[in-house]
Amino acid sequence: MPQTEPKISEAYRAGALPEGRNRYINRELSWLKFNERVLEEARNPNHPLLERLRFLSISGSNLDEFFMVRVAGLVGQVAQGVELSSPDGLTPAQQLAAIYEQSDRLMESQQQTWEGLRAALEESGLAVVSPDRLDEESAAWLRDHFNDQIFPLLTPQALDPAHPFPFIPNLGLSIVLDLKRLKDGRQIRELLMLPAALPRFLRIPGSESRYVTMEDAVMFFSDRLFPGYELSGSGTFRIVRDSDIEVEEEAEDLVRYFKSAIKRRRKGQVIRLELNDSLPDGVSATIREDLLVVGSSRALVHGFIGISDLALLCNEDRPDLKFPAFTPRFPERIREYDGDCFAAIQAKDIVVHHPYESFDVVVAMIEQAAADPDVVAIKLALYRAGRQSRIIRALIDAAESGKSVTAVVELKARFDEEQNLAWAAQLERAGVQVVYGFIEWKTHAKVTMIVRREEGAYRTYCHYGTGNYHPVTAKIYTDLSYFTADPQAGHDAAQLFNYITGYVEPGELSRISISPIHMREDMEALIDAEIANAAAGKPAALWAKMNSLVDPQMIDKLYEASAAGVEIDLVVRGICCLRPGIAGLSENIRVKSVVGRFLEHSRIWAFANGRALPNDGAKLFISSADWMPRNLDRRVEYMMPITNPTVHDQILDQVMLANLIDNEQSWSMSGDGEYSRIEPAGKRFNLHTYFMTNPSLSGRGKALKKSKSVPKLRLNRPRKAQS
Repeated sequence: MPQTEPKISEAYRAGALPEGRNRYINRELSWLKFNERVLEEARNPNHPLLERLRFLSISGSNLDEFFMVRVAGLVGQVAQGVELSSPDGLTPAQQLAAIYEQSDRLMESQQQTWEGLRAALEESGLAVVSPDRLDEESAAWLRDHFNDQIFPLLTPQALDPAHPFPFIPNLGLSIVLDLKRLKDGRQIRELLMLPAALPRFLRIPGSESRYVTMEDAVMFFSDRLFPGYELSGSGTFRIVRDSDIEVEEEAEDLVRYFKSAIKRRRKGQVIRLELNDSLPDGVSATIREDLLVVGSSRALVHGFIGISDLALLCNEDRPDLKFPAFTPRFPERIREYDGDCFAAIQAKDIVVHHPYESFDVVVAMIEQAAADPDVVAIKLALYRAGRQSRIIRALIDAAESGKSVTAVVELKARFDEEQNLAWAAQLERAGVQVVYGFIEWKTHAKVTMIVRREEGAYRTYCHYGTGNYHPVTAKIYTDLSYFTADPQAGHDAAQLFNYITGYVEPGELSRISISPIHMREDMEALIDAEIANAAAGKPAALWAKMNSLVDPQMIDKLYEASAAGVEIDLVVRGICCLRPGIAGLSENIRVKSVVGRFLEHSRIWAFANGRALPNDGAKLFISSADWMPRNLDRRVEYMMPITNPTVHDQILDQVMLANLIDNEQSWSMSGDGEYSRIEPAGKRFNLHTYFMTNPSLSGRGKALKKSKSVPKLRLNRPRKAQS
């Protein structure tokens, strides 16, 4: 039977399609749009005040990291004369100009947001005040505290031709003071770097929650630092340094290289200079001349410098100003087996939805494996594990009890390199076989395999996760943990680890796909199948959830599918370089972003497979990968098909669908890259509230039969008008 040719839109067939910036959104500018959405949550009146403040601080730390890594790379390209354009057609210099303009507006919005929150917090009894507003008793405490705890740590440094400009660490906050000697009027200029050991905010003892910033305290007591001088002017500034680590392919010893690179990173070149607008022009000019390089930038700030530091105020014990406390559920299926993870997994595949269901189940499985005399081997791919890691302790215990333990420790996990080096050293001392993977690629897959002796044979238990083995982020990131004892999944996991540890390219895999080997091709084949279904008149659709969509090749494939009539719904939390809803190019593609109480992190995609979605016949996958060139070409990732009916229903009919129908914390993306908050037209639906208050499917076990069934979600989309 001859195949039907795909029905492609005329504009797409004719090749009369936009290119460059009319075809793709710039990656860096799209990220800034995401951070604007984070900042908007700080203005959301539906959130408690301290949660709004937390969103504001997150927008600040996000921006710091953006400059330390992404902008630093562009500055380096400009310095080297690189003019290679990004897929949207912008040169590095053009990107920097657009970034600086957009980030300056973002920083101005941050200051306005802080002023509004500061006033609202003060009305609620939590105030950041200047020292001159303190009563006599509080002022006396601050004076004594300054003399005893702050003064000894401060080192004034003169700024004049005889004293070279001192080194200032990354994100270091400094004060410049112009002083006049009282006896003869002589002018001096002094620099004070605030040591990292000093807190940014000082909490004043008493019943009221009052804080004074460290810089205000220092300037208030400047006469103690400079007796005989009068303060005539002052201001603060902060620097952001290049903090990325480039791995050289010829590095012979990866551990030694990273130890050295971490030290060098602390002295990276200045990428961003944030200056308080109260600084005298002469001081500002001197600082710029001494610190800035070609391509780097400065920002004049009217207000509080270092927005990320506001996170410290969120530790205040004010439950009335925070989200209601939430306790994750432990899967009842495992409780039914008296906490025996292996028995529960052997009986049936399980998916656990974090943070609604506790990450403790992952830890419990690994701790059980460490203590179980029938377990002979544990292999685990660590990307991020946090500072206080029970998982690391379990691996050490397992190795010390004689088990074969292999840990893939990713040294290239950005900003966790130092912690991962420390974990690697501890693991090696305990006898764990520590492997660092590929020099040029990151191992980003989150997989554990446990080999257990059962009835004279060996059975492999696996955990495939979309998130990290990190106990802190597991409480705020939404991720999926898939547990299975399927022999095919275990065989594939073994091949994945052999690839990482011995560079042995896998043979035929039964279930998973791996990047950078063939995941891209497998994903494109799935999209091609939907295009063929559309041509055959069958239902053709694609639903995908991810953190970022950047890869031009995948974007072009989605454009091709849209032109063929495939209905595409994308939930992309962060960067999205695809332009949705463009006639002849992407009119069948819709993009939304969810930003709320939890950070949406799971990667899920579903293909209609000729059936009307949602349907058991749909092909469903979870993954550790986003659709970015680095994930598909330069990282070790996995893509796992979900075939167990209960797990399939939970992920597709609950998790994926809930993301699509959320209308309380969702944003809709337009073809020009702008986002608008979705306003509920009818019934309101908050996906985070839904999962905090409704049971899941696969982890419920017998409890599901005893309770009323999990609510069915529905996606109601208006029918297209017939032409």
